[in-house]
Amino acid sequence: MVDVAHAFSEDINAPQQPHQISGDADVTADIQLEDVKPGPETRPSKNVSRKTNKRSLWSYLHGEVRRGYQLEEQRYEKRREKFYAFFRIPRALEIFVGYGFLQCADAFLSVLTLLPVRFTLALGLFGARLVGRRRLQPAESCDLLKGLVLLGTWLLVSQVDMSMLYHIVKSQSVIKLYIFFNMLEVADKLFSSFGQDILDALLWTAAEPEQPRARRRLVLLAQLAVALAYVLLHCVLVMLQATTLSVAINSQNKALLTIMMSNNFVELKGMVFKKFAKNNLFQMACSDVRERFHYVVLLLMVIVQTMREYSWRQEQLLNLLGDCLKVLAAEVLVDWVKHAFVTRFNAISWQVYQEYLASLAYDLASSKLHTAPSDHGDLVSRRLGFTPLPLAALVLRVMACPPSSLRLAILAYLCLCSMKVLLNLVILGLACCIVKKHRQTLQEDSPVKQPRRPQSSE
Repeated sequence: MVDVAHAFSEDINAPQQPHQISGDADVTADIQLEDVKPGPETRPSKNVSRKTNKRSLWSYLHGEVRRGYQLEEQRYEKRREKFYAFFRIPRALEIFVGYGFLQCADAFLSVLTLLPVRFTLALGLFGARLVGRRRLQPAESCDLLKGLVLLGTWLLVSQVDMSMLYHIVKSQSVIKLYIFFNMLEVADKLFSSFGQDILDALLWTAAEPEQPRARRRLVLLAQLAVALAYVLLHCVLVMLQATTLSVAINSQNKALLTIMMSNNFVELKGMVFKKFAKNNLFQMACSDVRERFHYVVLLLMVIVQTMREYSWRQEQLLNLLGDCLKVLAAEVLVDWVKHAFVTRFNAISWQVYQEYLASLAYDLASSKLHTAPSDHGDLVSRRLGFTPLPLAALVLRVMACPPSSLRLAILAYLCLCSMKVLLNLVILGLACCIVKKHRQTLQEDSPVKQPRRPQSSE
């Protein structure tokens, strides 16, 4: 025991060796105290210890408050550009949506104004063909089939009592109507994406040059029946959408209208955090154009139907316009936020909307050539996913007037024709300016290469 105690006392009284500090430490300090200067493996001197002990809390706080730093120029410059680009998106998007909206309106007015005239001419030429004088051209066959589909849909939809349909929808609960409206929206998108393929198949069967005559007639009749059934179902679906929207706007309790408007913001959850390429963003932008034009036509139908019931009173019109503007404002706001965050998260420049705009302009310019591959309305349908026949049939059903108002109908038709001609001239002039500007931009970027049309998926 004595030997152990003696050894223990010797270890305590032995001089302590300084600890070695490794130079390969992983943690380095960015801020060095001015008064602390470590020496080379020696114990700090008394002067250094005194200076270190003299630092007070006040000096520490003063150093934290007055501490300086310098921002990294490159990083913060990029952050600022992203911030500016975030607020450029709404303007660039609205320019694209506005031009696409005008093209949808032009295709829609073409169905209401030019298609009846072209259908009448094609019907007369078809009668002459039966006599054996001449054969129908592909464009005339397409006009004849489109006219038959539109006329058949209008006659069938005219048998639906919209007043009874309104009261049936109005008697349902708010939750049922909300679920029903969401189902109608999904079905409308599915019909719009698939319906143009049905019509294209019908038109190509009618215009296909090499095909046996007997088989061609059977296939043509079958596809005509399928196309008529599609347009009829889509028109009834749009009619139900308009009726549900009318119930939401005209009800005393605005809960349904509020829920329907808030449903637009639910769309952000499914869109904002997805990965998007430029082609996917273009498809989403085209879908937004079609959806906005679709809502405008529906709201116009709601206003006309409601004002008929109220004998066109001004007070009721102002109330309707206020609610309709709220619905459109919610739609526009959701589109702005959605596109702004999608482009930010996927590092897509706001200038991509100029390329999308040029793509629409090239479509319009190519449809005016003598050797155009398709009608402008068909190009708009394929590009934007907008099928005007169901909406046109609904408008004809709502705007139908008795034979005593024939003069009013003729006057309305002439007004629509004037709007169609003026609108077509406006969008054609804009298309020329957009194409010219796009080609100048391509020449400035690559003066050796020839300007070419921007690639985008249909």
